[in-house]
Amino acid sequence: MAGRKVLIVYAHQEPKSLNGSLKRVAVEELSKQGCSVTVSDLYAMHFEPRATRNDIVGCLQNSEEFNYGVETWEAYKRGGLSNDLIEEQKKVQEADLLIFQFPLYWFSMPAIMKGWMDRVLVQGFAHEFPNCYDSGLLKDKLALFSFTTGGSREMYAKGGISGDIRYVLWPMQHGIMHFCGVKVLAPHICFAPEHVSEEKRKEMLIAWAHRLKTLWKEEPINCSPEWYFK
Repeated sequence: MAGRKVLIVYAHQEPKSLNGSLKRVAVEELSKQGCSVTVSDLYAMHFEPRATRNDIVGCLQNSEEFNYGVETWEAYKRGGLSNDLIEEQKKVQEADLLIFQFPLYWFSMPAIMKGWMDRVLVQGFAHEFPNCYDSGLLKDKLALFSFTTGGSREMYAKGGISGDIRYVLWPMQHGIMHFCGVKVLAPHICFAPEHVSEEKRKEMLIAWAHRLKTLWKEEPINCSPEWYFK
């Protein structure tokens, strides 16, 4: 939709991968709609995933015993976070929609993307108890997790060996996004792209492009335990 702003947080080392193609399709399709699209290509940026003292500029609140959560909260309030975090927070603040594009690693997101979550979504910026979940500080935003798996759809079915894929989504969609107040759209999952034909992979890209055409008409999922564990 024209005028909307989208941030794509992308974590894959290879631009020619299916994840790279899914990111490219999203940029192209959303731009055609008149959206302003920004991409944080974490590997290309050499994004630092480690949460350390380097994230705080200036004096620490307690130099004797370092507490990352407390120090980043205080640093955020005084404008004392490192420049890379300030830049990413500005992108998040300006975005109407956050798309996270990545391959599933060990039932989770890659470490570089988890590091982005840990470092960017600090207290005071994304949440501040009791302002969490439905009253989280990012409650005016939407998020969508788009990812690829190594296992098949059958493996991630409720009766499959890997369990229902929704179990995997609980900590990412609910524990991070919903905790920060973000409304979550249904995930977009490409199952086992490395084990299907080139034609099937092309169909995955077409399906993603097709969904993006009407994405702004979608309603968020019911952000409750029932959606994940019913």
